[in-house]
Amino acid sequence: MALLTLHRTQSICTTPDEPIPRRGRLQKRESFALVKGAVLLVEEGEREGLHEETVPSLLGPRQGGRASDTQRRHLHAMISLLRPEDTVKLAVRLESVSPVRVRYLLIVGTLIKKQESLLLGIDFPGLNSDECTIGLVLPIWSDTQVYLDGDGGFSVTSAVVTRIFKPVSIQTMWSVLQALHGCCERAVRGAVIPGCGLEWAQHYRENVESDQHCLNEWAAMTGLESVRKDTGGRSSSNRESVEREIKAQLRDIMRTEDLENITSKQVRKALESKIGIDMKDYKEYIDNEMMVTMAQMDKPSRILDYLYLGSEWNAANFEELQKNNVGYILNVTMEIDNFFPESFTYMNIRVYDVEATNLLSHWNNTYMFISEARKSGQAILVHCKMGVSRSASTVIAYLMKQQGWTLDQALNHVRERRPIVQPNEGFLKQLHTYSGILNASVHFSVISTEIHSKHCIVPCSKQRHSALWRRKSKPEVRQPSVHNEAAAGSEHEQKEEEDEDSESPEEESSNEEEERDVRKCHITFKFD
Repeated sequence: MALLTLHRTQSICTTPDEPIPRRGRLQKRESFALVKGAVLLVEEGEREGLHEETVPSLLGPRQGGRASDTQRRHLHAMISLLRPEDTVKLAVRLESVSPVRVRYLLIVGTLIKKQESLLLGIDFPGLNSDECTIGLVLPIWSDTQVYLDGDGGFSVTSAVVTRIFKPVSIQTMWSVLQALHGCCERAVRGAVIPGCGLEWAQHYRENVESDQHCLNEWAAMTGLESVRKDTGGRSSSNRESVEREIKAQLRDIMRTEDLENITSKQVRKALESKIGIDMKDYKEYIDNEMMVTMAQMDKPSRILDYLYLGSEWNAANFEELQKNNVGYILNVTMEIDNFFPESFTYMNIRVYDVEATNLLSHWNNTYMFISEARKSGQAILVHCKMGVSRSASTVIAYLMKQQGWTLDQALNHVRERRPIVQPNEGFLKQLHTYSGILNASVHFSVISTEIHSKHCIVPCSKQRHSALWRRKSKPEVRQPSVHNEAAAGSEHEQKEEEDEDSESPEEESSNEEEERDVRKCHITFKFD
């Protein structure tokens, strides 16, 4: 995920029908989070800690380079189509029937009436083009409804108009559905109905300039048949069995696949391969289950009162972090930047989610960092990309040490609160090793305490105890004096040694018995 900050001038259109100039005029400062297939506005309250210009990111090879440059250029082009007072809340890339054209769906809001928003369909003639046109304008009214279409996309019905959109990945579909849900709620609260609001939408209708091929694609209704219920087919018991298998396999796929690079259709084909049946009758069920899983992955999981486990999306959600009283963030990724470095205390463990990664060597430092957050009275978010493997393993290691739990206890506790958790095989082996280290440390501590307690209850004088250990020890090598008190006490020590040497026969016999006891304890400790 990369961050980009733009500046736009503060000129405000005074009439809804003012024409859109083709310009790069600047208005207010706007920051955007860029991920593959999506651009998300970082709200003003969340921008604290962001840099003025493009923020450099530590992106992996799949996210860096040309793809991010293309997104930046496309974002600039799309913003140039907006009125100065309007803002892109979210832009998601959509599938296209053309192998050349690039399509985006924009959610646009306005400064003047924050409860109002609309959808814009944007067309680029090619991936490398810096020019784009408007192909669709769809207002969001209080009665707007959004449904999954069961074929990797969703439909939006606004007034009497229905349009279907298919984002390029599961992650982008989840992002736009969440944003649309918020827009619909605001429209309901603001009683935004046709004839009573969204006059500024006319401004964009008058500037629809995409060619006819693009307009036809925006108006296409293909895929609606996929939401129809199957009237025949499998028995209810057999269907329930298949759905249980789909649910189990689906979670496994979504744990292991990069959700920014896989579509609903690809997931369905993977399920067909794993289960061995045609998934045509289960399209709607699969889409719904994917959204349920995404919902579980989207919110940070509260592991302890002060400890949250989550994803990069949680790390980028300033409002959510503040709501959860988060003051510390532990970033266990190589590829994701720190979003708000001036607002939170960060620790970075720069590692990839591969079995060869040595995560165990970092767990002492992460334990101390999480403990520091706990002592401060603030909460901490531990995250990686999806909150499944790297960060989950780190949280499990913390629980084993902090709570004194076994690996199974810690893993079960975390999975109860975040079912998608699945450390990779390498991290599981390291957790087993760490469990052995902790157990050995506890065992050593118990034995040391027992030995210490045994000597403490032996009824002997200070002189006897000192004499006993002096006989067993090598002659002391005197070190250079650090404090002046050492020289001053030398005469007193010499007198004590003379007194100790003149012991009675009974005292010598008692000391010999005590020495045998100590030797016995020493031998027992060595063999344990």
